[in-house]
Parts: sequence; structure tokens; C-alpha cells
Amino acid sequence: MSFALHPVSQAVSRTMKPALGLSLALIAMPSFAEEETSTENLDTITVTASALKVETPLAETPRSVSVIDEEQLSVQQPQKLDEALRYQPGVMTQPYGSDNNTDWFKIRGFDAATYLDGNRLFNTGYYTWNLEPYGLEQIEVLKGPASLLYGEAPPGGVVNAVSKRPGYTEGGQLEVKGGSRNLHQIGIDTTSFVDEDGDVRFRLVALMSEQDGTLDDTYNNRVYLAPSLAWDINSDTSITFLASWQQDDGVPTAGFFPAYGTLIDTPQGTIDPSTNYGEPGYDKNESNQYSLGYELEHYINDTWQFKQNTRYAYTDLLLRSTYAFGSETSADLGRGIVYRDGSTQMLSMDNQFIANWGLGNTDNTTLLGVDVQQFKNDSMEADDWGPYGGTTPNIDAFHPQHGNIVPIDDRATPVHIKKEQLGVYAQQQVKFNEKFIAKLGGRYDIVRLQNENVTSDEDIHNDHFSLSGGVMYITEFGFTPYVSYSESFEVIASVDASTGKAYKPLEGKQTEAGFKYEPSFFNGYFNFAWFNLSQENGLVYDPTTAQQTQTQELTSQGVELESVTHVTKDLLARANYTYTDAKSDDGLGNEQRTALIPRHMASGWLEYDFSSLGLDSFVVGAGVRYMGTSVGSTSDGSGTLHVPAVTLYDAMARYDITPKWRAQVNVNNLTNKEYVSSCDYYCYYGEEMSATATINYTW
Repeated sequence: MSFALHPVSQAVSRTMKPALGLSLALIAMPSFAEEETSTENLDTITVTASALKVETPLAETPRSVSVIDEEQLSVQQPQKLDEALRYQPGVMTQPYGSDNNTDWFKIRGFDAATYLDGNRLFNTGYYTWNLEPYGLEQIEVLKGPASLLYGEAPPGGVVNAVSKRPGYTEGGQLEVKGGSRNLHQIGIDTTSFVDEDGDVRFRLVALMSEQDGTLDDTYNNRVYLAPSLAWDINSDTSITFLASWQQDDGVPTAGFFPAYGTLIDTPQGTIDPSTNYGEPGYDKNESNQYSLGYELEHYINDTWQFKQNTRYAYTDLLLRSTYAFGSETSADLGRGIVYRDGSTQMLSMDNQFIANWGLGNTDNTTLLGVDVQQFKNDSMEADDWGPYGGTTPNIDAFHPQHGNIVPIDDRATPVHIKKEQLGVYAQQQVKFNEKFIAKLGGRYDIVRLQNENVTSDEDIHNDHFSLSGGVMYITEFGFTPYVSYSESFEVIASVDASTGKAYKPLEGKQTEAGFKYEPSFFNGYFNFAWFNLSQENGLVYDPTTAQQTQTQELTSQGVELESVTHVTKDLLARANYTYTDAKSDDGLGNEQRTALIPRHMASGWLEYDFSSLGLDSFVVGAGVRYMGTSVGSTSDGSGTLHVPAVTLYDAMARYDITPKWRAQVNVNNLTNKEYVSSCDYYCYYGEEMSATATINYTW
């Protein structure tokens, strides 16, 4: 989706305020005997996340973290990153419908940052980095402000995608997939040893796919290539090199619909969800992504470990996207055009010193780090807002006629944005008598933002202290209550169209309390979290400019419940519920409910393996997703739109034909429910029924 409403919707990063004194003093201590921390709790459930930077069981982490492992990705077969997050508590996915060139999700009512292997993927305006799920082995969701570990970023949290990398088993997989909207896909994933003992290993993941979009005459073709090389230099040192190239070529889906004909009944009837108000003969999305990086790990001694994570990423984009404006009273829709032709460059390096040591009746983990990040965007940009003095002609909502358009390519003007960040952070975790856990961390960031365009030339310097801390109590029966506090700030590498100036930094704060429960009498866990999250200088839509501008405060309070349980050896059950009360306050006493965000969300998934009944390797799954009512605003900002609740059903079946051949079918929105997923000043249709059939050959 390419549009004027959310140009900064996923600008990324994070921060922390240093309580460095304690942690810096610890570095001068002698090397204490290392207490090895167990990272295994349940054989079938992933309990650690690399997004935490220190391997810690999630049951001993005083905040909410969810992990989608490789098996769950295999079961769900997502085609996009946001599809993989559908069954996660606190996460609203695809609020703008199914989009073929951007991933969209909200966490606890706010935007969240996207990372790849712990490296920031800047998503600024229309320059977004699209992740290919076939190249991932795990997705981690760290909820709420995470500045301590990552520097400046939005308060919703972190979605960290973990790339596939060489393992210690040679072999591979060939995958062929077909499905709805003319999906055709072929992928290969293979690992081999470079030397005889496997100290040097190589992995190649490659994919080609094509699929039509949800709107008429839209599509996307993709080529993806990701080689990686792992080298165990010796028993103390290893390095992994990771590279990727991805090319997308298609016509973007700009799924902006009016309330008239979607939420609001009309004499003409209901608008077909596949209606395209763009210009298929003019609109275009051409994107190339390249990345190259490495991960270095070195054990200095029995106490100290050093990690260095570095990545360079480059994107090149040509985007032309025509879209319609909203309306509540008429089928005659104004339209606009977005034009972007440019590139982004991202460079990040994170240096970490980690110490595990014991003293008296305490086990301690010290994390010290310095990271640097740089982002550059050089672009030729043009926007045309037809009803706001532009030249783009209107279109009929029920009988659109294409071809009557004035290209805006020659109106483009240069924009240069550069953002640099230097962060120093420290975190200390202390475990007392195997019962109490305390974490305290801080970070100091220096950020410089340079913004140059035809209306302004700004050079802005920001520095920020951020804090994070939490405490937990571990009982003998697996019950661990906790409370935590965290902060964030975000410097947006974009311009407020209402003022022509760079946005002010956004500042987030969160208090969270809850418990994690892993009973000893069965295989599973339960999590509960209450959160209170706020952000100063939050972004809201300005109907006079069709862009985002800043308000006084955005708040979000709620609860999350999550359960993953192996009811029997053959039956897996996942269930979650989220309540989110998200509001915005303009500072003048005008408080209103935040658009897009439902107060109630819930989902459940059952998965049964029929092997014990004599049907070896036959697995079926069924899921239900519920999104409660939400609100939006009329196109002139004077009224409120009410979006009804919806319940959706999903299903899958998998059968291992032989030890090498596997067949699988996935169906989402099983009943082909036609629904409006959400509204702000536009309305967005949810994705129609989609089905995929997958054949795998493994060697």
C-alpha cells in the first residue's frame, strides 16, 4: 500500500538512560566462576529470544515477549511478515487490508520497529524494507518501549526477524507452492559443509514468486536470494556472514475505500472489495533490496563474551501510486498520486560485552554495549492531492474509469534526509537465591537529523536518556509475577507536511505488571500482562493536508492473556486475548478513541497429530480470529465512523507422503467473509479467502 496518510508509519529504533555506574564498575571486577544459565524449559516451546541480546529464559524476563518459531511458520505458511503475526497477543495485523508492498501491524495500539537479526530496518515514508518469510527461521516480538537495547524507536515494541543461517546438518528442501490470486512460487533451501568436519558451513535460500494483488489489475513478482556462511574459527570464536538480495516488481495495491459504499449503505449498493481506484497503466512499484552483514561471537574467558553485529543495507525504489480519498456522502471520489524515485542506505554496528558471574548467593549477567546507526535517503518526490488543488481527476466509486490521469513524474523535487545515532547502554541482571530477579538498565543516545528539501534545510541534534528496569519473583510451582518500566524515544526522518519542519521527537513510557506461569504437571505456559503506555508528540492524521501531524499525547492501557498448551501428546492449543483502550489527546481537552485499534481481540488455534490413531504424519489445524469494534473519523474530521466486529476462521492440513515428500494446504478466512478491517479517514477491506497448496521435497 502506498499512500499519503501514513508516510512515517513505521520509522524505527530505540533508546535508554544510563544507570552505568554499577555496570561499568563490574567490568573492573575479576572473573568470577561462570554460572551457566539454562535456556531450556520445555522441549517443544522456544523460550529464548535473540532480541533480548542476552540469552535469558522468557519465563525469567520481566516483560512480554513472544516467539514464532520455525515450526509455527511452517504450519501457518505466511506470505508476508504481518501474516505471521496474526495469532500473537497484543498485535493487530493488516489494519489497512492486504498490501502487496508493505507489512503493517500495531502493537499495543502503536507502531513497532522492524529488525533483521538485531539490525534496524528503517521504514521511512514509502521506503520500506520487505521481509521474505521463506528466508526466516524465527520471529520475535518484544512489546512496549525497548530503547535500552535498540536506541530510538516507536513505543509499540520490536519485531525482530531472524534469518536462516547454516546449521550442523547437511541437506536441503525444494518447495513448490500455488494458490489464490494466481500464486506461483518455487523455493530452495540447502545447507552444505565446506570442510570435512563442518567448521565451515554454507547455506543458500532462494525463491521466485508471482501473485496478483487483492485489487483488480495489481500484482507483485519477487526474486529472493540469501546466501550465508558460518565459520567456527576455534572453540571460542565464530563468525557468520549473511547476505540477501530481493527484487520486487508490480503494481501496488492502494486499498483506500470511502465509508460510502463500505460502512454506509448506498442506493448503488456495496463497493466490490477488488475495486481499483488507481491507474494500472501508470502505477508501478519497482524495488531492489541488498544487504550484507556479519555476526561475530568471541568468548574472552569463562566470564566475558564479546559480540559484534554489523549490517549494511541498500534499497532502490521507483513508486507511482494513485489512490482515492474518502467520502461519506458521494460516489464521486477525489484522488491523489504519490511519486517516489530514490534510494536508502542503512549501516548499523552493535558491540556487546556480556558477563555471567556469581557472587555469594547471586547470579549476575552484565550487558555493556555501544552501537552506531546511520540512515540516508536520497529521493525525487512529488505528491498530487486532487481535491486539495491538484490535477488528478475524480473517479466514480462504483464504476471507475481508468486512463484519465496527468502524470506527475516531471514535478518531482529532491529530498535528502540523513540520520545518525550513537548509543551507549548497560544492563545489569541479578538473581537472588534462585527466587528474585532484578533488572536495571540505562542508555544515552546522541542523534543527528539532517533534512534538506525545497522548503527547508534543517540540521537537528537530539540527545536522550532512557531507563528500563523490572523485578520478578520465582515460585517453586512455576508462577513468576513481575513488574517493569521502560522508555523510548523516536526521531522521525521525515517532514511534517502541516508545518514544513521535521517532526519533534516522540517520547514513550510504559509500566507493565503481570505473571508468567509454567506448571510442572503439564507441558505449556500461561502469560498475563497489564500495561499502561503513553507517547508524547504522537502522530495523528490532518485532514487539511492528507498527511500526519503531531498531537499532544497518545495513550494505551490494556491487558494481554496468552496460553500455549500441549493438552495431550497429539493436541496443541494456542489461545490469547487482548484488551486495548487506546486514546489520543490534543492537549486542549479533546480526548478521543484512537482510530484503527479495536478494544477487544482474541484468537485460538488447535493442532492435532493423528499419528497415534494410525495416520502417521497427518496433522490438521484450525484457528479462529476475532477483532472487536473499532472507530475511525469522517473524511473531514468532524464525525466518527464505527467499524463492526468480525470473526474469521483458518484451517490447515499436512501429510508426510514419504519421509522426503510433504503436502500441505492452508486456507485463511475459510468462509470468505467480506468485511471492513478498520477505518481512519479511509476504510480498508480485509483480505478475502486465500488458499495455498505446498509440496516439499527434503533431502
